[in-house]
Amino acid sequence: MVCQSGPLAERAASQLTYNHLCSVIPAGVNSPIRACKGLDQLPLVAESAEKDLIQDVDGNQFIDYCGSWGALIHGHAHPKILAAVQKRLEKGTTFGVTSAIEGQLASKVVQWIDSVEKIRFVSSGTEATMSAVRLARGYTGRPYIIKFNGHYHGHADFFLVKAGSSVADLPASSSAGIPADIVKHVISLPFNDREAVREIFQDPKLRDQIAAVILEPVAGNMGVVPADPEFVELLRKETREAGSLLIFDEVITGFRLGLRGAQGIYPVKPDLTCFGKIIGGGFPAAAFGGKKEIMDYLAPLGPVFQAGTLSGNPIAMEAGLQTLVLAEQPGFYEKLEEKTHLIVQPVQEFLLRNELPACVQQVGSMFTLFFGRRKVTNHEEAQLLDFPRFARFFRFMFAQGIYVPPSQHEAWFVSSAHEIEHLEKTREAILSFLRADFQIQ
Repeated sequence: MVCQSGPLAERAASQLTYNHLCSVIPAGVNSPIRACKGLDQLPLVAESAEKDLIQDVDGNQFIDYCGSWGALIHGHAHPKILAAVQKRLEKGTTFGVTSAIEGQLASKVVQWIDSVEKIRFVSSGTEATMSAVRLARGYTGRPYIIKFNGHYHGHADFFLVKAGSSVADLPASSSAGIPADIVKHVISLPFNDREAVREIFQDPKLRDQIAAVILEPVAGNMGVVPADPEFVELLRKETREAGSLLIFDEVITGFRLGLRGAQGIYPVKPDLTCFGKIIGGGFPAAAFGGKKEIMDYLAPLGPVFQAGTLSGNPIAMEAGLQTLVLAEQPGFYEKLEEKTHLIVQPVQEFLLRNELPACVQQVGSMFTLFFGRRKVTNHEEAQLLDFPRFARFFRFMFAQGIYVPPSQHEAWFVSSAHEIEHLEKTREAILSFLRADFQIQ
C-alpha cells in the first residue's frame, strides 16, 4: 500500500456499512471506544491493512497508530507471521486438547520474564486479569483487591470501579448491571499516591484481608502515564510484608516496552503477571503467569478453577510465537524507540518552546499527546484535559489520512513497520494542527 495524500475521498460506503452495523450491533461496534463517541466523526470502517497502513471500505488509506490497540508491534499482515499461520491452519484450527505449540510460546515467555515460572493461556486480557485475581484470592484466602483509579484491567464486574478509557464516559464510576456486593471487596486508590497505599496497609482491619494489589506499571488506558519507581517499590514492600500478592497487568506493556516488558524498566518482580495483545500476534490470546507455587494452585492441581475451550488456540499460539521471535532480533526495540522519537521529540520541543498547555508522554514505542495539561501523573489529572481540542485534533488528523486512537485517554503505538516518511508526515501534521489551533505564527 502507498499512503494516500490529499483530502479523503467520499465515505459513502463507510456510512452505508456503519448504518447496517448499527442495525444489528449496539452502536455498530463490538467494543465501545471504536464508536468515536463525542468526536463528531463517522468511525473508521476497516476493509484491509498492510504494514503501517489501514484501508477503509471506501478505499481511503490511513497511517495507523492504533495497531489493534498495541497488538501489532510488527505492523499489519507481517509476511513471516502470515506464512507460519497459514501453514499452521493446514493442521487444523482448534483442538480443544493440549498441543506442543502452547509449550513453545510458554517457554518463550518464561525465558524472558524472570518473575514467571509457569503460565496459563486464555483468550482475552479480561480473562487473564480476572483469572489472576481469582487465583490471588484463592491462594491467599483473602477477599480484598486493591487497584488504582484510571487503570483498566478489562471488563470483569469487580474491575469496573474508576476504570480507564472505555468506561470513562459512563455516568457513574462503574457500570450498570453490577451489584454492590460484587465490588465491595475492591478498593480503588489514586495512582502514584504513596501515602494512600501506606494508609491502607496500616489499617489493622484491612491489612490481613488484602489478597492482591494489581496495577498497570505503565498505564495505557488513561493515556500513557508511568508509575513512579518509588511507588512500585513501595507496593512490593507493603504487599510482601502483609502477605499479599503483587500483580502486574502487562496486557499492553508485555513485550511492547522490551522483551522483559515493564519488568525490564522497574526493578521489581511481581508475583503474577498478565499478558495480552502482542503475545497473540494479532489473534485473540492472552495469559497470566507467575511463581510455580502460586500457579500450581490452579485446577486440576489446586482448588482454583479456570478453563476455556479456545484457550491456547494453536493458530494464536503460532502467531504469538513468531511475533516474539521477530522481536528477539538484535536492536529491535532500540530501532522502534528511534522511530517513536521522530514524532515525539520535535512535538515536545515545540510545546515547551511555545509554553503551550499540552504535553507528550512516552515510554518506549507508546505515547500520548495530552491537551490541557503539561504533565499527567494520575487519573484525577487526566480528567482535567481539554477534550474539545482533542476532538478537533482527531478530526484534523483523520482528514490528513492519519488514524490515531479515538480517545484522549489512549496510547498511540509505533510498529516496526512504520515508514520514516509516514512518521515525518505525522509529525508535520501534528505541528500544523498545533500552529493553527493555538494561533502560532
